[in-house]
Amino acid sequence: MIGQFIAFWLFSAILGTSATAQDTRRSGSQQAPTTTVINLWPGVAPGSEQWKQPETVLGSGNNRRIVNVTTPTLTVYLPAPSTATGTAVIIAPGGGFVALSIDSEGHDVAKWLVDRGFTAIVLKYRVVQLEGQDEAQLNQSASARFGAQLRTLALIDEDGKYGIADGIQAVKVVRAHAAEWGISPDRVVFTGFSAGGMIAAYTAIQPDARPNYAAPIYGAPIASVPPIPQGLPPFFMAMAQDDNLAGQYIVRFYDALKAAGYRPEFHIYSSGGHGWGMRKQGRTSDHWIDEFHYWLEAQGLTRPVK
Repeated sequence: MIGQFIAFWLFSAILGTSATAQDTRRSGSQQAPTTTVINLWPGVAPGSEQWKQPETVLGSGNNRRIVNVTTPTLTVYLPAPSTATGTAVIIAPGGGFVALSIDSEGHDVAKWLVDRGFTAIVLKYRVVQLEGQDEAQLNQSASARFGAQLRTLALIDEDGKYGIADGIQAVKVVRAHAAEWGISPDRVVFTGFSAGGMIAAYTAIQPDARPNYAAPIYGAPIASVPPIPQGLPPFFMAMAQDDNLAGQYIVRFYDALKAAGYRPEFHIYSSGGHGWGMRKQGRTSDHWIDEFHYWLEAQGLTRPVK
């Protein structure tokens, strides 16, 4: 399993190429959305005051991975006023809390959603500090940290606490800007992928500033399932049966939600592996975002606020 995850880290840029071309063509046919970037916290993010490693982008094109994020931000994609639904979708990329798959699980998702009238907001959250001076050294550090996490699952919770704090803060910031961005404060959706899906799940089940809807995609609490409280938002979940990395934990989280009386929508595809994002693999999991959109439609979130 460790080898599989490390291979995913090292070759994600190559694997993402086919989806990138298709998504770029579609976005290019639309008017470019208005975007803005804001810092998530006033001043230094709490808990990372002593972090010194510089933020670094690995890879190129639409297959970039960001490591050593110290200053978390929100990139806000605003739809054309004529198509705006008044619904915001926060997007947390994956990357094992050591990196962010910022395109396939971030900006490419945002471009798809903003074309359909959503205010799409990419959360660049903090990840653990990696040692290294160049791409090869940083990749080696990332692979070593992935391996350590998989040997000691509690380390995932430790590495993820900064991203979870950023996820909670993101919900607060989005609601604070609701009037400015033309969204309803009670139509905030939080989606995320892999580690970002874990952030989406934790943000939804903690008591402070829950989103109104949650959509963890092949992600869930890993080390253990926290107690499931009352008053949770509706959930949309998706995974592939051959997800040998996180599949068992996703099913366990779904079962916990069911046992607590919830009815999450759960799509389990026959194949697709882990970490597909907006990549196209010629499998039914390619269409998760269409089904996510159907679910948003069923919640009444694709129609403008009256």
